[in-house]
Amino acid sequence: MKNPWMSMWLSAMNKAAGPARGAVSAEMQRQQKAWMRDMQKAAGLSATPGKKASAKRRGKRG
Repeated sequence: MKNPWMSMWLSAMNKAAGPARGAVSAEMQRQQKAWMRDMQKAAGLSATPGKKASAKRRGKRG
């Protein structure tokens, strides 16, 4: 025989745990992306290429 009180309590806990699980998952993804950016920066790699160094200007020929 099912316990209706236990069923209601578990339903309420599951309903509360859903948004919390989503928030924790989103925060983990943000931290992983930040970590990857830091590691790429430390290794000298970049997902997006930066500006290239400008060529030296030559003086006027005269």
